[in-house]
Amino acid sequence: MGKSATPRRLADNEARAFSKSIRVSPQKLNLVAQSIRGKPCEEALNQLTFSRRRVAVEVKKVLQSAIANAENNQQLDVDRLVVAEATAGRPFVMKRWRARARGRVGRILKPFSNLTIVVREREETA
Repeated sequence: MGKSATPRRLADNEARAFSKSIRVSPQKLNLVAQSIRGKPCEEALNQLTFSRRRVAVEVKKVLQSAIANAENNQQLDVDRLVVAEATAGRPFVMKRWRARARGRVGRILKPFSNLTIVVREREETA
C-alpha cells in the first residue's frame, strides 16, 4: 500500500530541466532566457555558445540537460525540439555589509537565481 503516483505536470511532448542557485541576479538571467524563448533548440544553443554574457554558459548547460531529458526520458525527436519556456526565479539574496565612514554601513546584495527550461516537440507540418 504505497502512495499513488502523482500525475505528470508536463504534456507528453515536453521535457524540463531546472537549475538552482545560479550566482547571478534574476534580471540578468532573464535577459538571456528571453533571447532563447520560442526558438528551435539548435538555434538557441548556437546563440548561447557565442553570447558574450557570463551567465550564458549556465543557461546552455541547463538547455542541454533539457534536451537530454527529452531524448532519454520521453523519447522525443531532438531535431524538432523548441524552447517552450525559459523562466528565471529568485530563491534568496545574501546580504553583506561593508564598513563606511562615520560608523555607517554600505549594504551589499548578492542575489541568486533559479532557472527552468521546458522544451517541446513541435508537431510535424506536412
